[in-house]
Amino acid sequence: MTHKVTYSMSASLDGYIVGPDGSFEWSAPDDNVFRFWIDEIRDVDVHLMGRRLYETMLYWETAEQDATLDADTREWISLWNPLPKVVFSTKLSEVQGHARLASGGLAEEIERLRAEPGEGDIAIGGADLAAQADKLGLIDEYRVVVHPVLVGGGIPYFVRHERRVDLELVETRTFSSKFVYLRYRVQR
Repeated sequence: MTHKVTYSMSASLDGYIVGPDGSFEWSAPDDNVFRFWIDEIRDVDVHLMGRRLYETMLYWETAEQDATLDADTREWISLWNPLPKVVFSTKLSEVQGHARLASGGLAEEIERLRAEPGEGDIAIGGADLAAQADKLGLIDEYRVVVHPVLVGGGIPYFVRHERRVDLELVETRTFSSKFVYLRYRVQR
């Protein structure tokens, strides 16, 4: 079986992953959604990300030093930190933890990763990198947790590039009657 390439992020109801002021505090998950993200990361073999998301996620590299963290947060750290990560950046010269800088273009990296043994997902995080992968027809599934907020602008979940992509809804879930998860498979 080949690895699926998935794009999975939280988004506002109006379709943004970051608000116009650069903030995303509105996307903080409740306990049920956080548990969902913990369970989802278990199915990931490698995570691809751009520089901005990488720098945001660096928080987790040292977060375990905080003695006040709850059990779920510690579980997330135990799964996230050892997960292999590939960072696409022209500005960074080095990365930390279990991350490496991409050595080739996005299509080449994904092709190489798909050829590796295993059945876990190749997860993509970040709208710009996902837009590049989408434009190349490399994404197999789109996954979004919709938050009940309208932020009015910012970085969209989908960066427009004027290409039609037909999708099949394969899963929905409602959390606490507040958040909605949607999972779509690309129809080829």
